[in-house]
Amino acid sequence: MRAIVVEDSRLAREGLVRMLGEHAALTVVGQADHPDSALPMIMALRPDVLFLDIHMPGASGFDLLAQLDYLPRIVFTTAFSEYAIRSFDFNTVDYLLKPISAERLAQALHKLLGESDPARAPRRLDIGSKIFIKDGEKCHLVGLDAIKYIESCKNYVQVFFGADKAYVKKSLNSVEERLPAGHFFRANRQCVVNLQAIRSIEESISLGYMITMSDGRMVEVSRRNAIELKELLSF
Repeated sequence: MRAIVVEDSRLAREGLVRMLGEHAALTVVGQADHPDSALPMIMALRPDVLFLDIHMPGASGFDLLAQLDYLPRIVFTTAFSEYAIRSFDFNTVDYLLKPISAERLAQALHKLLGESDPARAPRRLDIGSKIFIKDGEKCHLVGLDAIKYIESCKNYVQVFFGADKAYVKKSLNSVEERLPAGHFFRANRQCVVNLQAIRSIEESISLGYMITMSDGRMVEVSRRNAIELKELLSF
Protein backbone atom coordinates (compact mmCIF):
# COMPACT_ATOMS: atom_id res chain seq x y z
CA MET A 1 0.00 0.00 0.00
CA ARG A 2 1.38 3.41 -1.03
CA ALA A 3 1.19 6.43 1.29
CA ILE A 4 1.96 10.14 1.32
CA VAL A 5 2.52 12.06 4.56
CA VAL A 6 1.41 15.71 4.72
CA GLU A 7 2.61 17.48 7.87
CA ASP A 8 3.95 21.02 8.30
CA SER A 9 6.20 20.18 11.28
CA ARG A 10 9.47 18.70 10.02
CA LEU A 11 10.13 16.79 13.24
CA ALA A 12 6.61 15.34 13.37
CA ARG A 13 6.73 14.46 9.66
CA GLU A 14 10.10 12.73 9.84
CA GLY A 15 9.07 10.91 13.01
CA LEU A 16 5.88 9.61 11.41
CA VAL A 17 7.71 8.53 8.24
CA ARG A 18 10.24 6.71 10.39
CA MET A 19 7.52 4.85 12.32
CA LEU A 20 5.69 3.96 9.11
CA GLY A 21 8.94 2.56 7.72
CA GLU A 22 8.76 -0.20 10.33
CA HIS A 23 5.64 -1.63 8.66
CA ALA A 24 6.52 -3.60 5.53
CA ALA A 25 2.97 -3.61 4.14
CA LEU A 26 3.06 0.16 3.62
CA THR A 27 5.46 2.27 1.55
CA VAL A 28 5.79 6.04 1.94
CA VAL A 29 6.14 7.32 -1.64
CA GLY A 30 6.18 11.02 -0.79
CA GLN A 31 5.98 13.66 1.92
CA ALA A 32 4.99 17.32 1.92
CA ASP A 33 4.93 20.19 4.40
CA HIS A 34 1.90 22.05 3.04
CA PRO A 35 -1.26 21.41 0.96
CA ASP A 36 0.14 23.53 -1.88
CA SER A 37 3.15 21.24 -2.31
CA ALA A 38 1.16 18.11 -1.50
CA LEU A 39 -1.51 18.55 -4.19
CA PRO A 40 0.64 18.04 -7.34
CA MET A 41 2.45 15.16 -5.63
CA ILE A 42 -0.83 13.42 -4.75
CA MET A 43 -2.28 13.94 -8.24
CA ALA A 44 0.88 12.53 -9.83
CA LEU A 45 1.44 9.55 -7.51
CA ARG A 46 -2.21 8.86 -6.53
CA PRO A 47 -1.40 7.09 -3.24
CA ASP A 48 -3.77 4.64 -1.57
CA VAL A 49 -3.69 6.52 1.72
CA LEU A 50 -2.84 9.96 3.07
CA PHE A 51 -1.50 10.57 6.55
CA LEU A 52 -2.80 14.11 6.79
CA ASP A 53 -2.37 16.91 9.30
CA ILE A 54 -5.39 19.19 9.56
CA HIS A 55 -4.22 22.53 10.95
CA MET A 56 -1.46 23.99 8.75
CA PRO A 57 -0.44 27.61 8.03
CA GLY A 58 -2.66 29.22 5.40
CA ALA A 59 -4.64 26.07 4.54
CA SER A 60 -6.03 22.95 6.15
CA GLY A 61 -6.02 19.27 5.34
CA PHE A 62 -9.73 19.62 4.56
CA ASP A 63 -8.91 22.31 1.96
CA LEU A 64 -6.49 19.89 0.31
CA LEU A 65 -9.04 17.06 0.16
CA ALA A 66 -11.59 19.37 -1.49
CA GLN A 67 -9.23 19.72 -4.48
CA LEU A 68 -8.69 16.00 -5.13
CA ASP A 69 -10.42 14.21 -8.00
CA TYR A 70 -10.45 10.82 -6.24
CA LEU A 71 -10.96 9.48 -2.71
CA PRO A 72 -7.84 8.00 -1.10
CA ARG A 73 -8.17 6.58 2.40
CA ILE A 74 -7.32 9.13 5.08
CA VAL A 75 -5.59 8.81 8.43
CA PHE A 76 -5.82 12.23 10.06
CA THR A 77 -2.90 13.22 12.30
CA THR A 78 -3.61 16.29 14.42
CA ALA A 79 -3.22 17.90 17.82
CA PHE A 80 -6.84 19.08 17.77
CA SER A 81 -9.68 16.79 18.84
CA GLU A 82 -12.42 19.21 17.74
CA TYR A 83 -12.10 18.22 14.06
CA ALA A 84 -13.04 14.59 14.71
CA ILE A 85 -16.71 14.96 13.79
CA ARG A 86 -15.92 16.70 10.51
CA SER A 87 -13.49 13.93 9.61
CA PHE A 88 -16.49 11.58 9.12
CA ASP A 89 -17.27 13.48 5.90
CA PHE A 90 -14.23 11.90 4.25
CA ASN A 91 -12.89 8.42 3.51
CA THR A 92 -11.48 8.33 7.03
CA VAL A 93 -9.82 5.23 8.44
CA ASP A 94 -8.62 6.71 11.74
CA TYR A 95 -8.07 9.96 13.63
CA LEU A 96 -4.75 10.10 15.48
CA LEU A 97 -4.04 12.72 18.12
CA LYS A 98 -0.47 13.95 18.51
CA PRO A 99 1.88 12.90 19.93
CA ILE A 100 1.30 9.64 18.05
CA SER A 101 2.58 6.53 19.79
CA ALA A 102 3.87 3.49 17.93
CA GLU A 103 1.06 1.42 19.47
CA ARG A 104 -1.67 3.80 18.35
CA LEU A 105 -0.20 3.99 14.84
CA ALA A 106 -0.09 0.20 14.68
CA GLN A 107 -3.81 0.09 15.52
CA ALA A 108 -4.57 2.51 12.69
CA LEU A 109 -2.50 0.47 10.23
CA HIS A 110 -4.22 -2.75 11.31
CA LYS A 111 -7.55 -1.13 10.57
CA LEU A 112 -6.29 0.32 7.28
CA LEU A 113 -4.78 -2.91 5.99
CA GLY A 114 -7.74 -4.95 7.15
CA GLU A 115 -10.14 -2.71 5.21
CA SER A 116 -7.99 -3.06 2.06
CA ASP A 117 -7.98 -6.87 2.21
CA PRO A 118 -10.46 -8.14 -0.44
CA ALA A 119 -11.14 -11.23 1.65
CA ARG A 120 -12.42 -9.02 4.45
CA ALA A 121 -14.32 -6.55 2.30
CA PRO A 122 -18.03 -6.16 3.15
CA ARG A 123 -20.35 -8.20 0.94
CA ARG A 124 -22.23 -5.99 -1.52
CA LEU A 125 -25.98 -6.33 -1.60
CA ASP A 126 -28.03 -6.90 -4.77
CA ILE A 127 -30.39 -4.19 -5.99
CA GLY A 128 -33.27 -6.59 -5.29
CA SER A 129 -32.23 -7.03 -1.66
CA LYS A 130 -34.24 -5.79 1.29
CA ILE A 131 -32.68 -4.29 4.40
CA PHE A 132 -34.06 -4.05 7.93
CA ILE A 133 -33.88 -0.59 9.51
CA LYS A 134 -34.82 0.04 13.15
CA ASP A 135 -35.16 3.76 13.78
CA GLY A 136 -36.22 4.36 17.37
CA GLU A 137 -39.51 2.52 17.89
CA LYS A 138 -40.16 2.18 14.15
CA CYS A 139 -39.05 -0.80 12.06
CA HIS A 140 -38.78 -0.74 8.27
CA LEU A 141 -38.12 -3.46 5.71
CA VAL A 142 -36.85 -1.49 2.74
CA GLY A 143 -35.98 -2.63 -0.78
CA LEU A 144 -32.73 -1.10 -1.99
CA ASP A 145 -34.43 -0.04 -5.22
CA ALA A 146 -36.85 2.08 -3.13
CA ILE A 147 -34.04 4.12 -1.57
CA LYS A 148 -33.75 7.50 -3.27
CA TYR A 149 -30.66 8.80 -1.50
CA ILE A 150 -28.64 8.45 1.69
CA GLU A 151 -27.26 11.48 3.51
CA SER A 152 -24.47 11.73 6.08
CA CYS A 153 -25.40 13.18 9.48
CA LYS A 154 -22.15 13.14 11.47
CA ASN A 155 -21.78 9.54 12.75
CA TYR A 156 -25.21 8.55 11.40
CA VAL A 157 -26.76 8.38 7.96
CA GLN A 158 -30.34 9.28 7.04
CA VAL A 159 -31.95 6.97 4.49
CA PHE A 160 -34.73 8.40 2.31
CA PHE A 161 -37.16 5.87 0.81
CA GLY A 162 -40.72 6.23 -0.47
CA ALA A 163 -42.32 8.94 1.65
CA ASP A 164 -40.27 7.97 4.71
CA LYS A 165 -36.82 8.50 6.13
CA ALA A 166 -34.89 6.77 8.90
CA TYR A 167 -31.59 7.10 10.74
CA VAL A 168 -28.94 4.38 10.75
CA LYS A 169 -25.95 4.52 13.11
CA LYS A 170 -23.27 3.91 10.49
CA SER A 171 -20.91 6.11 8.52
CA LEU A 172 -21.73 6.94 4.91
CA ASN A 173 -18.53 5.19 3.80
CA SER A 174 -19.49 1.91 5.47
CA VAL A 175 -23.02 2.03 4.02
CA GLU A 176 -21.70 2.82 0.54
CA GLU A 177 -19.48 -0.28 0.66
CA ARG A 178 -22.59 -2.47 0.94
CA LEU A 179 -24.53 -0.84 -1.90
CA PRO A 180 -24.63 -2.51 -5.34
CA ALA A 181 -22.12 -0.99 -7.73
CA GLY A 182 -23.65 0.69 -10.77
CA HIS A 183 -26.93 1.51 -9.01
CA PHE A 184 -25.81 4.07 -6.43
CA PHE A 185 -23.46 7.00 -6.89
CA ARG A 186 -21.46 9.17 -4.43
CA ALA A 187 -22.59 12.64 -5.48
CA ASN A 188 -20.49 14.44 -2.86
CA ARG A 189 -18.97 13.83 0.55
CA GLN A 190 -22.38 13.98 2.24
CA CYS A 191 -24.71 12.15 -0.14
CA VAL A 192 -25.10 8.90 -2.11
CA VAL A 193 -27.94 8.82 -4.65
CA ASN A 194 -29.84 6.06 -6.46
CA LEU A 195 -29.21 6.63 -10.17
CA GLN A 196 -32.73 5.42 -10.98
CA ALA A 197 -34.21 8.11 -8.72
CA ILE A 198 -32.63 11.01 -10.64
CA ARG A 199 -35.23 13.10 -12.43
CA SER A 200 -32.96 15.61 -14.18
CA ILE A 201 -29.37 16.86 -14.36
CA GLU A 202 -28.10 20.39 -15.01
CA GLU A 203 -24.66 21.95 -15.02
CA SER A 204 -23.91 24.00 -11.90
CA ILE A 205 -21.91 27.20 -11.51
CA SER A 206 -19.27 25.23 -9.57
CA LEU A 207 -18.39 23.22 -12.75
CA GLY A 208 -20.14 20.15 -11.40
CA TYR A 209 -23.77 19.11 -11.81
CA MET A 210 -26.98 19.82 -9.95
CA ILE A 211 -29.27 16.80 -9.98
CA THR A 212 -32.96 16.79 -9.10
CA MET A 213 -34.24 13.65 -7.41
CA SER A 214 -37.65 12.07 -7.90
CA ASP A 215 -38.99 13.77 -4.77
CA GLY A 216 -37.76 17.21 -5.89
CA ARG A 217 -34.68 17.25 -3.66
CA MET A 218 -31.69 18.93 -5.34
CA VAL A 219 -28.25 17.44 -4.81
CA GLU A 220 -25.00 18.97 -6.00
CA VAL A 221 -22.45 16.69 -7.65
CA SER A 222 -18.96 17.86 -6.78
CA ARG A 223 -16.63 18.79 -9.62
CA ARG A 224 -14.34 15.84 -8.92
CA ASN A 225 -17.29 13.40 -9.13
CA ALA A 226 -18.96 14.97 -12.17
CA ILE A 227 -16.68 13.19 -14.66
CA GLU A 228 -17.51 9.79 -13.17
CA LEU A 229 -21.25 10.55 -13.25
CA LYS A 230 -21.04 11.58 -16.89
CA GLU A 231 -19.29 8.30 -17.76
CA LEU A 232 -21.89 6.26 -15.87
CA LEU A 233 -24.80 7.88 -17.66
CA SER A 234 -23.32 8.01 -21.17
CA PHE A 235 -23.10 5.53 -24.04
